[in-house]
Amino acid sequence: MNFKKCLRCGCFFSSIDDICPNCAPKDNFEMSKLKNFLTNQVEDASVADISKGTGIDESNINRFMNNKDFIKAVKKEKNNIDINL
Repeated sequence: MNFKKCLRCGCFFSSIDDICPNCAPKDNFEMSKLKNFLTNQVEDASVADISKGTGIDESNINRFMNNKDFIKAVKKEKNNIDINL
């Protein structure tokens, strides 16, 4: 059995995911909130600005923005407009 360290809270757990079962709902909520923010954002925004606007920790924003599936979903919502962070 392989253990992984949760990218969000740091606890060890056994799964194929990178986030533990306790943190998964928080991640899903924050990803939805970030997607909504980026979809409705008219101007360029820094990670710090996004964090202030959403209440999401900067490290989580960076982690979400490195998720290719997340970026594809945001681009689809914005009609394939490029995302500049």
